[in-house]
Amino acid sequence: MKTIIEPFRIKVVEPLKMTTRAEREAALHRAGLNVFLVPAEDVLIDLLTDSGTGAMSSEQWAGIMRGDESYAGARSYYRFEDRLREVTGFEHVIPTHQGRASERILFELIGGPDKTIPNNNHFDTTRANIEHSGARAVDLVIDEGRDPKSRHPFKGNIDLDKLEALFKEVGAEHIPCVMVTVTNNSGGGQPVSLENLHAVRKFCDRHGTPFFLDACRFAENAYFIKQREPGQGHRSVAAIVREMFDLADGATISAKKDGLVNIGGVLLLRDEALYGAAQNLLILTEGFPTYGGLAGRDLEAMAQGFEEVLHEDYLHYRIRSTAYLGEKLLAQGIQIVEPPGGHAIYIDAAEFCPHIPKAQFPGQALVCALYLHGGIRGVEIGSVMFGEHAKMELVRLAIPRRVYTQSQIDYVIEAIGEVHARRDRIRGLRITAEPPVLRHFTARFAEV
Repeated sequence: MKTIIEPFRIKVVEPLKMTTRAEREAALHRAGLNVFLVPAEDVLIDLLTDSGTGAMSSEQWAGIMRGDESYAGARSYYRFEDRLREVTGFEHVIPTHQGRASERILFELIGGPDKTIPNNNHFDTTRANIEHSGARAVDLVIDEGRDPKSRHPFKGNIDLDKLEALFKEVGAEHIPCVMVTVTNNSGGGQPVSLENLHAVRKFCDRHGTPFFLDACRFAENAYFIKQREPGQGHRSVAAIVREMFDLADGATISAKKDGLVNIGGVLLLRDEALYGAAQNLLILTEGFPTYGGLAGRDLEAMAQGFEEVLHEDYLHYRIRSTAYLGEKLLAQGIQIVEPPGGHAIYIDAAEFCPHIPKAQFPGQALVCALYLHGGIRGVEIGSVMFGEHAKMELVRLAIPRRVYTQSQIDYVIEAIGEVHARRDRIRGLRITAEPPVLRHFTARFAEV
């Protein structure tokens, strides 16, 4: 069947506010041309992020009513712990309030001024937490991962030759872990192959270096493996997920992605000493180990979400509906990162706006143009977000889970096509104010 059918039905609806272009223009200028600072009620279709923006199921809402709010030893924690152990195989499961809390704890313990941490591509908070510790974050994705037009099936793979060269350059004693992000968010939501993960495991064993996953979208990555990797098509997604985690010594997870919840995170560890140190930091900054900065109801919702995300009818709908958006944009001559990713479509802003130089932030300019024209909020993944580390100028359209219908996505496709037809009118931007780190969240801009 060619028609994409959502494997759920709508039970509750939330009205959307319709705005005029003049109203959107006023809102955008109040926000300093930064859509992060635009009130959500002034956004029609919000594709800023898929993090914590999804819709929860009836079973998750039922779990919220069952939440045990005991400070220590709540039954909701043990249900959460049991589910994570079942899905990942990790014995040591630490709840946190979101993924960046897991990153902060991990890199405070293993980072430091003389350390280097490689990844396929570090995302924004990962890089920021590594650099906050004094360590250096290095991106080593394969060359195809930096070519939007490449159709390589696993463009998220880490380059083993580049990894070997880095170890020779700095020495294994200065590399506390190798990380791989699945799927690779900064590189277009592209998956990592099981073959590549096995190769990284063997590499780390040879050098005596721990191997960590940034596993925010582990289920989507496993589904891509099932669909694209030879010899994997007969396996269940759950089995592939377990194999991915079995290869790792630890993982950070933002449950706001493939945990299907609005708040929550996880830190998974095998090393007993590191687990003890992480628990102590958790108590200091997040909360007691059986709640980790979350309410019991949040732990219940996470436990259910980590079960539902492995449902293959859901994953088929998720990946196909994202691809639908990408394929329709390509058909209009709009270059995206190919093939379409799992959680988002990434428009090649440099090609969309060839008249805007990199120094004038073509991605941010396009983000503003999409909001002005159609009330659509995306996010820049380029020189604003990553500065000198940016290898591509992209606009990410991240699709919240179980939120928008196909007709709403058709509206997005139509609006982007209309902006593309008049793209020569989009003007470059300059920064007028910025914080010292993670500037994309709060920087302000003016047109050049």
